[in-house]
Amino acid sequence: MSVTKKRVVLVLLVASLVVLAGCSGSGGDAAESAANASYQATQAAGGDGGGAESGDSADRSASQSRDRALIRTGEVSLTVGDFDAARSNLTAATERRGGFVGDATERVRGDDRRWTVGELTLRVPAENYSALLDRVKAEGEVRSASTHTTDVTDRLVDLDARLENLRAERDRLRTLYESANDTETVLAVQRELSDVQTEIERAEASREALERQVRYSTITVELAEERPKAPTTEPTAWYDTGPIAAFLESVNGVGVAVRALAVGTAYAAPYALAFGLPAVALVACWRRLA
Repeated sequence: MSVTKKRVVLVLLVASLVVLAGCSGSGGDAAESAANASYQATQAAGGDGGGAESGDSADRSASQSRDRALIRTGEVSLTVGDFDAARSNLTAATERRGGFVGDATERVRGDDRRWTVGELTLRVPAENYSALLDRVKAEGEVRSASTHTTDVTDRLVDLDARLENLRAERDRLRTLYESANDTETVLAVQRELSDVQTEIERAEASREALERQVRYSTITVELAEERPKAPTTEPTAWYDTGPIAAFLESVNGVGVAVRALAVGTAYAAPYALAFGLPAVALVACWRRLA
């Protein structure tokens, strides 16, 4: 028999007992008998009621867990082959999931061999956080990854209570302001009303900021291209050089030596003229006198 049919039978049984008790005139005993009969019938229905209660309790627990206000943030460090391509891919993946790129930085390092590093701040609806995090990790080689969850449910409850009290105080001050008769009281109430309104706006801004962080999770991605390695040349023994290559290198060496001699002669010629000719003339004169 189904649960619904059992409940109908129980109701009819209880109603019959109450009617019979009323007809017999023994109200207290009949009521007690009806209660006992109802209890026994419920027990006879088996464990269906207990199972339903356990299921309802589990549903309530799951619902309460879902109703918690959680701020989720993640940090991922990636090594990628191409910085621009990785940034473009992650931006497109975030937008497809209803999010957007908050902040972005880019830095080029190195002189001859350059590589690019930078950061992206991705904001995505909370329900798409896990999917985007997996997509980010698949973009390159993961160096590190972490997720942080902050429960701000109590903070939101406190802000709601504070806002309720402040708004009630604002309404009281407005009533007092409208009924004030003298200028001094009006000014004093006006100052209090202004202070309360400022506190309300601050509390509302704090609540909106928290709700925005709950609605949109944040993933900070550090992208870095791999640093290029310096080219390495292994030294070889001189006898490993081929004959033709050795001849060409020798010819090149002769050419270098000839050029060096010519350049040296060009540098020395002015000195020879400036100091050599007078020295020759002096030597010639000395020989004549001797």
